[in-house]
Amino acid sequence: MPIRAEEPSAWKKHVINHRSPFEAVGVADLNADGKPDVFSGDSWYAAPDWTQHKVRDVSPGTNPHYHEDFADAPLDVNGDGKTDIVTCAYFSRRISWAEQPADATQPWPEHTIDTPGSMETAYLVDLYGDQTPVLIPNVGGQVLLYELVSRSPTVEWTTRTLAPEGAGHGVGHGDINRDGRLDLITPMGWYEQPAERTVAWAFHPDFQLGTASVGILGHDFDGDGDTDVVWGMGHDFGLHWLKQSTDAEGKRTWTKEAIDESFSQVHTLHLADFDGDGEQDFVTGKRIYAHASEPGATAEPCLFLYRFDRPSSTWIKQVVYSGDPAPLAPLNPEERDAMKDFRPGSAGTGLQMAIHDLDGDGDLDIVAPGKSGLYWFENPRIALKP
Repeated sequence: MPIRAEEPSAWKKHVINHRSPFEAVGVADLNADGKPDVFSGDSWYAAPDWTQHKVRDVSPGTNPHYHEDFADAPLDVNGDGKTDIVTCAYFSRRISWAEQPADATQPWPEHTIDTPGSMETAYLVDLYGDQTPVLIPNVGGQVLLYELVSRSPTVEWTTRTLAPEGAGHGVGHGDINRDGRLDLITPMGWYEQPAERTVAWAFHPDFQLGTASVGILGHDFDGDGDTDVVWGMGHDFGLHWLKQSTDAEGKRTWTKEAIDESFSQVHTLHLADFDGDGEQDFVTGKRIYAHASEPGATAEPCLFLYRFDRPSSTWIKQVVYSGDPAPLAPLNPEERDAMKDFRPGSAGTGLQMAIHDLDGDGDLDIVAPGKSGLYWFENPRIALKP
């Protein structure tokens, strides 16, 4: 599948905290002043000057290259009108929520939801289309859904356990069979959402994606009426898609093609309309030191936008950010440190990005955390021309 690279665009990088080591991020108006603020790790940052407020302690994991902040999902959990943060951790195996107090600059108490196992990350989605927040964690060896069923007078989450056949590194969603319901996509296939919630989700082992990203995107990229799948290799080189088709017997088929194999550690992808043309693009990039020992770990940090141009059947790539490699990084991966090895101001994707109109100008910006700092990229709204 051909890919066409555009010239570097006018996306502008802004520094929120170049010393932040955390890899998760969420955006919400936390102080009720009408401006979107940024939450990452142990702190939130007040717009527009990004004043830092440390509100909780986040410890390093048992591996000191990581911190116990693998997701920061904004949600008013207890229904008091203030935005809280749903988070998860790999080493302590905990899902919890940090409660915003009356004064948002004071410590945020944390409440455990569950301890299901080590998690790569987690995200919130309206899975059922009824405004019920559902947390989808990527738990090792398990496929779990957490539904917020009560906010007040007590907070209650219900856990739904799906058959484990699809469990693996990576998770996402999309309406695979075009029945109007979101399905769950995993590295081993997809789970079909039933019409009734009490019915088991049927698993379809249609494909194997390997060590995949979070999310795995389900979307009709080529406009032929069925849902395709896009994912990145979280711990290797490669960004790929599966084109869905139907054979002569009406059976669903999948054709795998590479989109871009020029960079590694493609850990997170986000779907959105960045250029305002009514079509969905996606953003991804390198998770700096996903593992410091991996192929391409010390190569250039980067963020890219991709759009599928349907008339030419071409993926169009736009540079949001491209930095410098870390050629003087220690040969021993255990001695590597992103803050020291890469130039100050180097940006990557971390485990999450936040897509939000941060400056209120009507287009979507990108907030990117990671081991080398916390940054936001201002959208110039320059169309990705075919």
